Parts: sequence; C-alpha cells; structure tokens
Amino acid sequence: MHVDKQKDTRPVFRLTEIISPKEDIEFAIVSAFCWNFAWMYQMFDHKTAVIAVDHNPRGEASIKAILPNWIRTTPFLRGGFGCMHMKFMLLFYKTGRLRIVVSTANLIEYDWRDIENTVWVQDIPKLPSPVAADPKQENFASAMVRVLHGVNVAPALANLLSNDHPNLPLQRIEHLRTHWDWSKVKAALVPSIAGKHEGWPKVILSGHTCLMKSLQDMGGKTPPDKELVLECQGSSVGNYSTQWLNEFYCSARGVSAQTWLDEKKARRAKLPFPPIRILFPTARYVRESVLGEAGGGTMFCRRNQWAGKNFPRELFHQMKSKRGRVLMHSKMVLGTFRDKRGGLDRHARSAARSDSEDEDDAGADSGEKDKRLVGWVYVGSHNFTPSAWGTLSGSAFNPTLNITNYELGVVLPLHSQEEIDRVACWERPPEKYVSGRDEPWIQSESAAFVEEG
Repeated sequence: MHVDKQKDTRPVFRLTEIISPKEDIEFAIVSAFCWNFAWMYQMFDHKTAVIAVDHNPRGEASIKAILPNWIRTTPFLRGGFGCMHMKFMLLFYKTGRLRIVVSTANLIEYDWRDIENTVWVQDIPKLPSPVAADPKQENFASAMVRVLHGVNVAPALANLLSNDHPNLPLQRIEHLRTHWDWSKVKAALVPSIAGKHEGWPKVILSGHTCLMKSLQDMGGKTPPDKELVLECQGSSVGNYSTQWLNEFYCSARGVSAQTWLDEKKARRAKLPFPPIRILFPTARYVRESVLGEAGGGTMFCRRNQWAGKNFPRELFHQMKSKRGRVLMHSKMVLGTFRDKRGGLDRHARSAARSDSEDEDDAGADSGEKDKRLVGWVYVGSHNFTPSAWGTLSGSAFNPTLNITNYELGVVLPLHSQEEIDRVACWERPPEKYVSGRDEPWIQSESAAFVEEG
C-alpha cells in the first residue's frame, strides 16, 4: 500500500488471491517463520484441514492442535540454534489440483501490507491415476518430499488422518511424487535443511551445493568464456569471509564442491573477493522510505559486522525498490553472465540462440537446449548468509555441509536481458556504497527501536 503508483505498474499478488477460492481448498500445508494465527485462520474456510509449520525458539520438534482443524508442527534445531525460516504453501483443491507457493513473506499483516515481498506460484494438475516414481530420481517433487519430512510434517499429517480427516487428498507425503503431474515445472526447488550433511550425495541435496546441482541440471553452469556476476539481495547481513564468499560463488558457477575442496585451505582463505554485489539498504534510504526508521524492523545488520577488519564493505550496494520508497523484504540472488574481458554478454543483449550445444547445456530441458542461458535467478527465504546457505568442510572424497536454518526457494533460468530486467525487484544497476557517506541500516542504533528502560 506504500508503493509509488506511477512506478507500480506490474500485477501483484494479494494473499487473498493466492488462497482462493478458499471454499474450494480441501487441505493446506503452510509454513512461515512469523505467524499471526488468528489472521491466517480467517484466510481459510474453517472446515479446511491445515498443517502450520512454525519456528520453535527452543528448537524442539513438536506437534499440537492450535485451532479447529489446525495442527502446528515445529522441526528440530540442533542446540536450539538457527531458525525454521521456510515460507511456502501447498494448497490442495477439491478439484484435485495442487497450488505450490514459495514466498519471501511471513504470514503476518505487515509483510503483505507495508513492505515488498516476492512470491512464486504454480498450479500442478493431478494425474488421472498414480504413476511409479524412481526412488533415485531427483526433481522438484522429490525435493519437496524431503522438505516436508525435514520440517516434521509427517507426524502432523498422520495425526489428521487418524482423527477427523481420514480422506485428505494427501495420504502419504511420498504421494506428492506419484499422484500429481510435475512435467510443466521449469523451476528447481532449492532447500536448506538444518543440520550436518555428510558425504555424497547428501551434500548436494541441500544448501548452496543444491543450488550448484540445480544449475548444472538446467544448463545454468557458467560458460567457460564467461564470468558470473552475482547480485545478492536480502533483509539480513551475514558474517562474510573471503573463503565463504568464494565457496558460495563456486557453487553459483555450477562448479562441483569437489573442485572447491580440492583447493588447499590456506589458499582458499587468501582468495580475493569474487564479483559479488551485496544489496542492503543504507541508513539514509531507510530514513527516507515511506515508513521511515520505524519501517526498518525487518532489516538486520550489526555494527560489529560492518566494522570487522576483513568485512567486505566494498561489495555493498544500494537496495532500492523499482516500486518507489518502499522497503524490501524479498530475498533474491541474480546471476548474470558477462564476457571475461569485461564487456556486456552479447547473448544477454540479443538473447540469440546458440548455434551449438556444448557441455554446459547438458541436463537442460530438451525444449530449452537450443537457447543459451544468459543467467538465472533464485527467489525464496534464503538471505545471503552462511547460516541460510551452509558452510562446506571436509575433503573432496568426504565432504560435510553444515546448515543452521531451514530455508526454501526456487531457481529459474533466464534467457534474455528482458527477463533479467523483469525479474529483478530492485533498480539496476545497483549503486555502490560511497565510502565515508553510506553505511548500512543498523536497527539497534535507531531511536525507533531503542527499548525503553
């Protein structure tokens, strides 16, 4: 409601339009980090069975009936550290179709009314009859099955089925793979499952190494004659080191973790920063936004981070919404390819079709193989932080990925400069912070958030 009407010319989703028509929804699995349950209860028909995936500050796995036909479930967090940060919905309609929603917004009024968020939605038709699923095949549906098991949905589903809702359209989580037609889905699902993931192939099923595998599968590996440039936009700043930034960049190029782990640790720790632009609002931008400093309550950076000796301050860029002076809670990573000599990628300018298919197109959908990608975009709950994307250790023979949070997003291929410009929700190119003038918004230093004694 705070956007500039002259700039806000593109269609937007309302939550009531996504959860619609509510009387036709038979069952829903809905996840968020922050909830207003009373508000969300009104979004659904009161007869609809709902599993609400939530964060438990103590990190305990639990299920509990909280409203008529509603069960709240929380997943386990090691030592109570981290958070269940996923934001998604599975809406099962009485007609059989399934609506998948992957979002950056929490389920509170503020996120849908006062700040900008991004949502990916696709409807999945039900198959006329179930089909067998290859247990070794990895795709969108198999990733979603792992996600639902990871965030403790299985016991909540069993509870509903054994009590008042024996005829739910989803009888077992695994039926997602066998009862719905996922053939039209072009996005790849990229989850982070909190915990320690050891060995192959476990490390490529979660976190930034899952992003790497998804890019390989869709033909999004950085071509050998190109350089990848990342624009990483979010609402929370991480503890960045040159080692972690290069680790993430390696995966974002579609290069195997084996290559990264084969490098000596001493060399990894001394690499220069890769071509990454970290987008985060400046203190000045927040003050001049529509809601002013009081609207900066969902943007997080700490002074000790910014002032750190080796913190990559030179990578920070302005985060300005295309829709005016509204603050953004979206979380995106935009990867674009440019010529290594520094010029603009001619493929991005013209969206020209590739004359031949090289090894980097391997794994791409047959209908897309003849169209060379100019980049890709991730959107979801992941902020650009090690806690969200994970940290690699171990060896190329036996790697380990440690992840603190539960996160979920999708990655999509981009085929033209027009697509790049359309999907990015910020003004491009982003302006680099000016040293001595620009500093990030630090909530704890604002009078709007000083706790009264």
